[in-house]
Amino acid sequence: MANDTFTIAPMSGAIGAEILGIDLAAPISDQTIAEIRKAQNDNLVIFFRDQDITPAQHLGFAQRFGEVVEYPLVKGLDDYPQIAPVIKLEHETVNFGGVWHSDTAYLPAPPKSTMLVARELPPYGGDTLFSNMYLAYETLSDGMKSLLDGLRAVNSTKKADASATREDRLKTGAKEGSDDEIASAHPVVRTHPETGRKILYVNAGHTTRFDNMTEAESAPILNYLFAHQIRPEFTCRFRWHPGSIAFWDNRAAQHNPINDYHGHKRVMHRITLAGEVPS
Repeated sequence: MANDTFTIAPMSGAIGAEILGIDLAAPISDQTIAEIRKAQNDNLVIFFRDQDITPAQHLGFAQRFGEVVEYPLVKGLDDYPQIAPVIKLEHETVNFGGVWHSDTAYLPAPPKSTMLVARELPPYGGDTLFSNMYLAYETLSDGMKSLLDGLRAVNSTKKADASATREDRLKTGAKEGSDDEIASAHPVVRTHPETGRKILYVNAGHTTRFDNMTEAESAPILNYLFAHQIRPEFTCRFRWHPGSIAFWDNRAAQHNPINDYHGHKRVMHRITLAGEVPS
């Protein structure tokens, strides 16, 4: 398939677009890579359908957009440690990462992007929701924006909402030191380094409290923000098929994989790209 041109088909009014007419297993020019990068900046998450790519091709495509970094808690594939398997087995009832979140926000420099490839899917269910954190910030009142400006929030691997979703994978694939807490404080309102737009940068999966405040003091405002971030008009929903790929901006989009396929196996391969310290 020729990769000189492709079509962008928006998924919703707020976030997400399908990229049609491109074969990721074929050679891709630098110009096309630049156009894909722009499509992601414009839509926050982009989707590719009917792609038959190997792990090596997945890794090679991701590297066109930045430095690939390993997931800190669970081991990657034997031959490709930079590719983290995201798995739910037939007997398991909790899905990995099954809560609204931004990937590894507890790191000092969280990843800028995530690329997820569907490898084995249940016969139904397992869709992923995405939400636009530009809109989450921009629709706050002026008073709330003023309150949040200058605040920092602590993000931790030990928050129960997300840590419970990792338990099954940690039993079989934990990295050394995965029991140790990783925590970082980041601005509640960060500025996107490429677009210059402001982002509401807290998430229900990892954010525990505001810096220099207790969890009890922080909870009323954080719980309001968590609910505000996932208003339906900020979101889109992606239905996976074999060969589907999602590639999202991990700074300005949150995601939530839906856990509605008990008794079935789901296998995805995830790559993350190095990001910057939020500011």
